[in-house]
Order: sequence, then C-alpha cells, then structure tokens
Amino acid sequence: MPYFVFFPFNKVFNLSSVAYFYLCQKTFSMKSNFYSLFWVATNSYQAIKKNCWLVCLFYVAYLPTFAQKAQRLMPEKTRILFVLDGSGSMRAEWDGTQRMNIAKQRLGELIDSLKINPNVELALRVYGHQFPPKAQNCQDSKLEVPFKARNNAEVKSKLMQIDPKGVTPIAYSLEQATKDFPEDKNYRNLIIMITDGLESCKGDPCAISLGLQKKGILLKPYIIGLGVGKDFTQAFSCMGKAYDARSSADFKNLLGSVIRQTLGKTTISVELQDTNTQNKETNVNMTFINRVTGEAIYDLVHWRDARGQTDELEIDAAIDYDIIVNTLPAVKLENAQIEGGKHNVIKIKTPQGGLKFTLRASSEYGNIKAIVRRSGEMKTLYAQKMNMTEDYLVGKYDVEILTVPRSYKTVEVKQSSVTEVFIESPGLLNLNSLLEGYYSIYQTDNNQPVWVDNVEVGTVKSMAVALQPGNYKIVIRAKEAKGSVYTIVKKFTITSGGTVSMDILK
Repeated sequence: MPYFVFFPFNKVFNLSSVAYFYLCQKTFSMKSNFYSLFWVATNSYQAIKKNCWLVCLFYVAYLPTFAQKAQRLMPEKTRILFVLDGSGSMRAEWDGTQRMNIAKQRLGELIDSLKINPNVELALRVYGHQFPPKAQNCQDSKLEVPFKARNNAEVKSKLMQIDPKGVTPIAYSLEQATKDFPEDKNYRNLIIMITDGLESCKGDPCAISLGLQKKGILLKPYIIGLGVGKDFTQAFSCMGKAYDARSSADFKNLLGSVIRQTLGKTTISVELQDTNTQNKETNVNMTFINRVTGEAIYDLVHWRDARGQTDELEIDAAIDYDIIVNTLPAVKLENAQIEGGKHNVIKIKTPQGGLKFTLRASSEYGNIKAIVRRSGEMKTLYAQKMNMTEDYLVGKYDVEILTVPRSYKTVEVKQSSVTEVFIESPGLLNLNSLLEGYYSIYQTDNNQPVWVDNVEVGTVKSMAVALQPGNYKIVIRAKEAKGSVYTIVKKFTITSGGTVSMDILK
C-alpha cells in the first residue's frame, strides 16, 4: 500500500516551487519510477506551485537502503575462567600476610566489581588444594564453580574456602580447563591464572596453551605471578601474557589492567601511508591474522571519510595479530602492537601508484594480459588486462605482455600517478591455400632469428595470425613432402593495423 507524506517545506523554509521539487528529489533520491508517481500524485508542476505543499508518493519497495549491516568484529559476551594456584607455596608470607589471603582479597574484590556486567560469565578452577605435598598428586585440579550467569557470589564464596596444600600441576589444569568452557561461538573464552610458581609436575604448560589456542578453544591466557620475579614472566611469556605483581596493591592494579584489556573497548585506526608518510592511501583490503592459529580473523576494506579521517575499528585485544594490507604486492605488519582497553593507531607504509597497459584495436588478440612481476623476481604478482588501471606499490616491475611475439619491459610505478605502457596494435598475416603440414614463425629483426610460434593448420585452407609489427619469416614443410629439401621459407613484414596476405602455393 502506498504512503502519502504531506509537509509544507516550502512554507517553512520559504522555498520556490522549483527549489521545493528539487529538494524532494535530493531528499529521497528515488528511481525514475518514483518521479513518475510524484507527478501523478500532484497532477502537474502548477499544482505544486498553487498548493505550496510537498506531496511525495512512494512505495516501500522504492525506499532506498541507506544503512549497511556492519561486520561484528568480536563476540558480545565473554567467559572468564579464573585458574587459582592452591599449592602449598601459597601459604608463604608476602606483603605482610599469606599469599593466598591476598589472592582471595583482591580476586574477591574483582569478582564483586564484575556483577554489573551482564555480558560476563565467571568460573573458578583451583589446583593443588585437595592433596598434601607428600601425595605428589599431579592431577590435583578441580572446577570448583562452573560457568553460569550471575554466579559472582558463588565464585567468591568458594574462593574464600580454598586451603592451599599440594603441588603445582599447571599443564594438567590447562588441559582440564578446555572442558570447562561450554561450546558456544558467541562467547570469547579467557583464562586468568594467579600463581606463585612454575610447573612442578613435569608438564609443558606452554605447549598445552599453544595447542589450545591453535584449536580455537581459548584465547591467550593472562598469568599473574605473586612476587615471583622476572624469571617467572620470561618463563610464562610463551604461554600467554605474563605479569609479576610486586605487592598486594600492584596485584590489584594488574588485575584491573587485565580486565580493562579484555573487557574494555579496544579500538584501532590503521593509517596507510604514502612515500611522504602522509595518511593518504585507502580503499584496500586489510586482513587481520591470528599469529597463533594463522586464521584470518577480520577482513576489512580500508576507509576514510570526506576529511581524510580513518574510521575506528573495535577489535579483540586478547589476540596477537599480523596485519596484511592486500596491496600489489601485499604488505605485512608482524605482531602489531595493540594495547587493550584503549585506542591504538597503527601506521603502515603502503605507497601506491597506477599501472596501465594501453592497446588500441586489440580485438585481433582477444583478451590478452600482461604478467607483472617485481623487478628481479620470478613470482607473478598479477595478470593484468589491457586498458585497465591497477594500483601497485611504488617501485620497479618487470612486465611480460602476452602479445605475439611477447614483449618484455621494466617499468617504474610512482606515487599517486599512473604509469602508462603503450603497446602497438598488431597486424594480420592471412595464410591462404594451406596444406596440412608443419608451420613455424620467426622474428628476423635481429641477425639471429627468434622463434615466435608454431602454427597448427589442420585441414583448414586459410587462417589469420595476429602479430606485432616487425620483420618475420615463416618456415613450412607439407606433411606429404618427401624430404627436407621441400621446406618453404617466406619472408614478410607486419605493420600496425596492416594485413599481409600469403598464398602458400605461390
């Protein structure tokens, strides 16, 4: 059903009828069908002039879609598994009290603070708290509180009951932690580990963590050591992001920092720079690669607004990224430095210019292309069509143009300009009175003949061969000829756009 919209724009803004109708066009940007309906609805231009009312008739089918659906860059919800060291060493004094007392106090405060976040679910796993040291139980690890919504009080209550006892089976606990996260791709799975020591059960927590990240089960863990020193952070850096708390207050700050990094809004702007380090390059796809898994996490075509400003992208700071800018050739920024919970500006040099191969009257060839390689390299970057402009990074390139014979050139692409390569139009060699046999064409512009092509004639009596301008010879022996002495050699010259007709029997 059509909708009528009446609004006296011209009276309110004192517009002329012509300006008034123009405003209607510009406002709705409808298809031509809309304008036809508009005039039908208002009868005539004079009706608009007389009534001074804006009358717009449009069907819902003609309403333009202004909003694009934005790509969601990360899940809205997060699951955080606290993995707590409950081994006997947590009884040791630190900053005036037991390490475990400080862990309970500060972690309890954090758990309370997360009550207000409806998009976070918590769970608690503890290791080394069920068996005494003498038992040397390297499977002493238990999920004390599983994930569920609004279980903060339950997690805190269980935390306060933990009594440190035994060994430190970190690797085993990580393996078991994979079972703690329910399968749901709408959640991010994070581990925050609090410990005061290294693995004591001959496990390899780094290998386990890496394996779990590669399988996509969890993101890189955050590990906070309680007064363990730099050796600890170095030992655990292979497992995730490791920190050493030097005091109770420092521990509180580190917990807050980890939460800001993981739950705070992390944004980036990628600035693509030209040769003068100006932020002017744009409209090229960027791929964000998970450094651990090798998986492409985001594909985003770079954008700038009318003022040249790059948009801000919200991403997951719990992943380490390589950023590939898919220019020709691609530019890769390894291990992009992104700090969670804040805005980051990433600058990548991608200076570009254009390259165009211009070939007029190319129908004789069909859709030929030019092979583009970086100068001195064999790898093909692109097979570019004729008469189209493609952007490349600034620099020198070797090009192989697939004419007959092929043309080879070295070209230089310069910043923000188009390097144009002009290719002479081919001519035609018309072969008539063909005999079934063996035909080959050679270029004779130099003293040494250069083979160009073998011509397969089959049973046809005539055919046309497109060739670049130059001097040639064709060497022929009929299939039925009884000896090499019956070889025929004919010379000819091709001009651009010209035609040479050759009768094989004459």
